[in-house]
Amino acid sequence: MTKHVFLLRTLTGSAHDPGLHAALAAAWVSRLQVNVDDEPVAAAMRIPQLDPPVAAVVSTWDGDPAATARALGEVAERVHGYAVDERRRLDPPEAWDGSRADALANVAVLRRPAELAPEEWLRRWMVDHTPIAIRTQATFGYVQNVVTAATTPDAPPVDAIVEELFPSAGVSDIHAFYGSGGDDAELARRMTELMASVARIGADRDLDLVPTSRFLYALAPG
Repeated sequence: MTKHVFLLRTLTGSAHDPGLHAALAAAWVSRLQVNVDDEPVAAAMRIPQLDPPVAAVVSTWDGDPAATARALGEVAERVHGYAVDERRRLDPPEAWDGSRADALANVAVLRRPAELAPEEWLRRWMVDHTPIAIRTQATFGYVQNVVTAATTPDAPPVDAIVEELFPSAGVSDIHAFYGSGGDDAELARRMTELMASVARIGADRDLDLVPTSRFLYALAPG
């Protein structure tokens, strides 16, 4: 199935709206993922690069990306779409019934540094960084989306969109986020190792980090 990811800025409606889902089904979207920065994650850290910031991230499988963007434009002032190549490094638990996942789902919008060639950046990220990110944090879901093309004319340059799932307690408890078991020395060690790796892929700058709640929907054919 073809996957697209859309960044929504300044929400004017709800991405959970049944009318929106009907419009997406009519555009032949078969599955829908909604990640929204909402009240349950209000206390989590966020890093806005875009202004206004990303308020929701919507992933779709199948469907017409142009029609999908038009439908999403009914609930957001700005919609930026991207075709992606999905890499599932840690499969998160999933229920396609519209329920909220018991998780803090962080979405990171990555931009490749100009000094790194695409092949080297991907190698550092996929081969070097990924295992470090998994072992230094309490990650139980890790989905990487490598952007292959923009599908809306005004989409800002983006190279990847990453989703990492953490325990819900990680919203306000840094030890729960890093899986350091309340040990401050272990927490410091994990953070130091992770941040050094983050810097090697340029994700210490030009980054949008959006804490979200995660919802999955199976849509009836249009």
